[in-house]
Amino acid sequence: MEAEIIGLITGMAVLTFFTRFAFAVIFKKANISRKSSAMMIYVPIAVFTTIIVPTLFLPQEKLDISINNEYLIAGLISLLFAYKTKNLVGTVIIGISVILLLRFAFGL
Repeated sequence: MEAEIIGLITGMAVLTFFTRFAFAVIFKKANISRKSSAMMIYVPIAVFTTIIVPTLFLPQEKLDISINNEYLIAGLISLLFAYKTKNLVGTVIIGISVILLLRFAFGL
């Protein structure tokens, strides 16, 4: 079992490295316009959004925008904190703390 897990982690690391390496080589040799290059800045936030938004609004695979949705509450508080402070580590800590508070103090 342990060898299986190590093999999976190694395989994922190799795959991640080679996909990033391939794109780096392709984009280095390709002639990309300034406009396309400027648009590439927004790719990470777009991917991040597609991962996070369903978790916030569809926690149990159905739309939940109620006060009982701990993920949405923590996400909104984290978003406000991130907007005000621009501190990534603090935002993560705030988000986790809000989830823990809601689960253990309020039983959500």
